Amino acid sequence: MAIKQLRVIFASQLQPGQPARIQAGQTIAEPGGDYEMLHKQMKRLFNSKPGKKYGRFSEDIGETPFSAWLKDYLEDKQSFNALTDRVSGQWQELLNGCQEEHQGHLIMVHEALADGEVIYLYVVESDGALRFDPQQALDATDVLSLSRLNLALRIEIEDWLGDRPADNYLTLVHARGTGEAGELFIRLGGFTNHIDVEKETSTFLDAVEAFARNTGPEEAPKVRARAYEFCKEQHAMGEPVAIEALSGYLDESQPERFKEFAAQAAELPESGVLHPDHRKVKKLVRIAGSGGGMSLSFSSDLVNQAVYYDRDKDALTITRLPKALREQLQRYLEAREG
Repeated sequence: MAIKQLRVIFASQLQPGQPARIQAGQTIAEPGGDYEMLHKQMKRLFNSKPGKKYGRFSEDIGETPFSAWLKDYLEDKQSFNALTDRVSGQWQELLNGCQEEHQGHLIMVHEALADGEVIYLYVVESDGALRFDPQQALDATDVLSLSRLNLALRIEIEDWLGDRPADNYLTLVHARGTGEAGELFIRLGGFTNHIDVEKETSTFLDAVEAFARNTGPEEAPKVRARAYEFCKEQHAMGEPVAIEALSGYLDESQPERFKEFAAQAAELPESGVLHPDHRKVKKLVRIAGSGGGMSLSFSSDLVNQAVYYDRDKDALTITRLPKALREQLQRYLEAREG
């Protein structure tokens, strides 16, 4: 990992109706050290964040000029400092009209990787902390939050401006609870949603389940487990699921088998790439449900092994109870009997 350019812009809007406060730091080229460590942690949070959205830049350049500014920078028509000055100005303009309080550091990073270049926009928040001042008196201070990332945008440069542009080159983190500032951040980046994650999750699950059933009862659990493992690994790297790569992972001896089957069984996008929600993909390997004061979750491999379902009686029989659960039940019954 190598940061080519980085700049931090502090923004606060604590009095709605009043101008937002903006304070921009110096542009830093190849900062290394602590900046690399911070960026690495933010990337880790970005990649692990569930519910990411995928899309592209809005075509309304007048309303959302960020993509035009960014393109000028990448074509050496303006400096990184000039680009971030413009971004800083627009962020302030957007926050000026914000009716909710907001405070955070907007960090823009240009990163060079072995397989291409990436631009990140993060809003890094702060947490309150206590410390002793030089007079050993207790003092409150703010520290950067290294465990929370609610607003961020990633731009895959090659997918956007390369010889073979991708349909979706933007990845957005937009967590619940970000309120009006979250919507303004989306406007700042010019993001427009182009992916129906729920539909692609359903397509992914249907294709894998149909393929698993087609392989026979003995191989089906292995297919489901490997599909889930692949999806989980892709999620950890912040990458979507390429059907061709998944096909080779499911059957190394016949790497095209799942790809060909899925093309017949499901309506796949032309790109051959899906963006399933990894939380829902867990259904491939776990059965879970809750309601009526009850919550159950167990591996699907245990069905008819240690968990038996009687459809006629709508009853579930569980054998080989986990030790901790068995001990809790025994203590509870003994207490009631006592």
